Amino acid sequence: MSVPTRALRPSSERKRAAMLDAARDRFLVDGYDRTSVDAVAAQAGVSKRTVYDHFADKDGLFASVVEQAAVALMSSVEEAVEQELRVDRDLTTALLAFTRRIATQALQSSDYAVVKLLLESGRSVPASGTDLAHGPEQVIAARFGDLAEAGVIRAANPRRASEHFTALTFLLALNAPELDAAAVDAVFVDGVDAFVHAYGAERAAS
Repeated sequence: MSVPTRALRPSSERKRAAMLDAARDRFLVDGYDRTSVDAVAAQAGVSKRTVYDHFADKDGLFASVVEQAAVALMSSVEEAVEQELRVDRDLTTALLAFTRRIATQALQSSDYAVVKLLLESGRSVPASGTDLAHGPEQVIAARFGDLAEAGVIRAANPRRASEHFTALTFLLALNAPELDAAAVDAVFVDGVDAFVHAYGAERAAS
């Protein structure tokens, strides 16, 4: 079990941060199986014993790296939802701004890469307060509920509407990794247009 950060002295906090940074680098470059505690310790400039003292073993180290990344990723999504998906904003403008921000800030971040590494590895999800697999979707679905309540979209089932939006935008782009930036943006534009035609209050009323 890792030592709570608040219980550590400043020097220990710096060492812990260095170990987490080094571990993130090694896991992303080498993958879980090929990453060794020795390599992490060497890159962080600490002893192997220090890594074990803080994280118990490689599993504990990986769980801490993933949890740190998941918290940062969730924070990024929540911030984008709050700032872009506002009920007082034109729906098309809001959805396009949101998809573009998530694509450039969240999906291209090392935080997303770490969480993706965990989900693709088949390893068990670390126990934490962050839902790694479904947390972002839940945040988006909740905001779609706000949009429906405010009459911005017409959706009897806001969660299903958010799933349709995600499928039309992010999933299409992620399932075509060969697309360049311009092609990805075209996917977003088309996806948002299709969603607004299906769920937009103004068009639904016409």
